[in-house]
Amino acid sequence: MKPMNKTRWGSLAVAGLLLLSACGAEPESQTPDDRTKPASPAPECADGEPLAHEFESGARWSLCWSVEPDHGMVLSDIYFEAPEGRSQRVIDTIAIAQLEVPYDSGERLTSDITDAGFGGTWMKTLTEQECTGDLHSTEIPNIGDGTHGLTPDREVLCSTTVDAGLGYRSQENGTLTTTQASEWNVYTVSKVGWYEYISQYVFTADGTIRPQLGATGDLSPVDFADEDHGWPIGEGGADYAASHSHNAIWRVDWGLGDGQAQAVEQYDAVETGDEGRKSRIVEGSLSRIESPAVAHKADRRWWRVLAPETLNADGHPVSYEIGLEKTDSFTTLRDEHHHGDDAGYDVAFTNADDCQRFATYNPTSDGCGRGVLDFVEDGEDEELHDVVSWVAVGFHHVPRDEDQSPMEMHWQGFTLQPRDLNAQRPGVPEGREHLNGQPDEWQGEDVDDLTERDSGGLIE
Repeated sequence: MKPMNKTRWGSLAVAGLLLLSACGAEPESQTPDDRTKPASPAPECADGEPLAHEFESGARWSLCWSVEPDHGMVLSDIYFEAPEGRSQRVIDTIAIAQLEVPYDSGERLTSDITDAGFGGTWMKTLTEQECTGDLHSTEIPNIGDGTHGLTPDREVLCSTTVDAGLGYRSQENGTLTTTQASEWNVYTVSKVGWYEYISQYVFTADGTIRPQLGATGDLSPVDFADEDHGWPIGEGGADYAASHSHNAIWRVDWGLGDGQAQAVEQYDAVETGDEGRKSRIVEGSLSRIESPAVAHKADRRWWRVLAPETLNADGHPVSYEIGLEKTDSFTTLRDEHHHGDDAGYDVAFTNADDCQRFATYNPTSDGCGRGVLDFVEDGEDEELHDVVSWVAVGFHHVPRDEDQSPMEMHWQGFTLQPRDLNAQRPGVPEGREHLNGQPDEWQGEDVDDLTERDSGGLIE
């Protein structure tokens, strides 16, 4: 079981400063300028400093943030509270755990988190030019963990709200129910080599979290190859900028259940080969991942981490779904050399262990393995109960003329979406409170009558 506010990252944590922002999804009658309201009190933090944001709907996020020399920004003790519900613990800690950049030419490979790090001197001081929201500062060591050298106070974190377009729309019984959405973004910028990386977390009013890595800066001026390993940029066909990959892996230490046992399930939906009245029949099923394991993406597949003993108001276990967005699958080079050619994964699941910090090049001095595959192998006889998800998202970058200079931002990431965390959507609009399960009527008509009429194929 998980104790509250436990340290996951050792003694390197460098505290941030208080960050309170407010802005959110507004009622239909409001304009964007009307969305700001006072923020709710921030949480108490055992590690890091408090950060809180409340949307206009009343949905609220609270968490703690800190900066470490290796991982850069670390978020911890993340709670979500729906307007109608109680505050629920979602994540213990989340941070990027490795960024591997192999070049197609085979002439360069960097492991940016363990070779350099996203904190320290690699983390950039921000200005109002790159942050349209609020800038926040903390002490950042200029050597290692701050044991030596200076630790100047620098503005490194941006908190901002952005318009997210149409949040939802439904027109029933002659009444339009709709809203414009906004999102809360928290990010830092780290410059490693010629690239500048944005470590960003997007929070929404429905409880969704989107961890993202953005890349900008410049193409490497020294990594040019031939047409088989790059793309021609500049005049003619003389200069081929080498293609390369940005292989990012995040470590998500779950807090669902707030100390109770957790579990992992994989969902798959497959065509049965049978035809229904109007379409092919597709069957979906869940399978429990009992022990530490690796998993691979497939069509109509996703995973969820759940707290089986913690139920929402409908009696369903609370959980979060892990959804992979666009990703170029990859095998981390370190794991390939150590474990074989088929060692890749898109998501891996292990039990929480303080010394399992990095996806590759993890220090072995504390008795841990060298990376995720070692962690899985070492825990193969355990039952998953204190879940950490290792989510790998790859981006194969084939340069183009337009990448010079500076390079337009490109993003990679994934989605953590609540699944039954609440019995209904957070912030139920007026007039929709009764819609929970199959309704008795729709637009004044009995649902049984609608079902009978639909049997004739008249409703789509």
